[in-house]
Amino acid sequence: MNSKYIKEVANDVVHHLEYNAERSHLIIPEYGRHLQKLIEQATAIEDPIERNKSAKYIIQVMGSLNPHLRDVPDFQHKLWDQLFIMSDFRLDVESPYPVPTREVLQLKPDVLQYPQNFPKYRYYGNNIKYMIDVANKWEEGEMKNALVKVIANHMKKSYLSWNKDTVKDDVIFEHLYELSGGKLNLIQSEEELLTTTDLLRTNKRVSNKIIPPGQPKIQSNKNIKAGKSNPIHKNQNRKPL
Repeated sequence: MNSKYIKEVANDVVHHLEYNAERSHLIIPEYGRHLQKLIEQATAIEDPIERNKSAKYIIQVMGSLNPHLRDVPDFQHKLWDQLFIMSDFRLDVESPYPVPTREVLQLKPDVLQYPQNFPKYRYYGNNIKYMIDVANKWEEGEMKNALVKVIANHMKKSYLSWNKDTVKDDVIFEHLYELSGGKLNLIQSEEELLTTTDLLRTNKRVSNKIIPPGQPKIQSNKNIKAGKSNPIHKNQNRKPL
């Protein structure tokens, strides 16, 4: 009888328990220990035909463990890559996709360059500064004047979101003059920005139903019930005997 089909003794199993500290490291813990052992067994198979069959079977098991990813593009490609990664790149099978390498897996992305700006007026944000820089490059004309006015109104709105109190237009014009390096000067102009109430006004909910003029409004059931008198009880209309 083959040795791998011999029934194990219960006492031997208890005395040979595996502890997590003695086990090998799980490369992708989401698949669990059993799948990791299947891949290790497939790696140890010497026959290439049987090894390829085992790899395809393991791919089917991995796909059944992640049914929510079947609609994802290149789902099979991802499973084959994970198979080679979990085998520590020691599995020698025929893959329908390019075999990944350890060097590619260990590549680190480039460091993302964050804007290290420390503006004096942080409540305006970086976008306002970018808009001011763009306005400085434009030629004098109506388009530039309209853009400068839009920037000033947006600056006032940002200022009010930081400080709910009112703010004078002269303060906004001075900040605009400072941030533009003296190129956008509205201090001596007669331009008037939007009022504080207009900038902080909240949109009220308006019904989607448009009632034509002259047509009476339909009262709700609550109003009808509130305005309706109590119904006369049937016993009140009964004639006396």
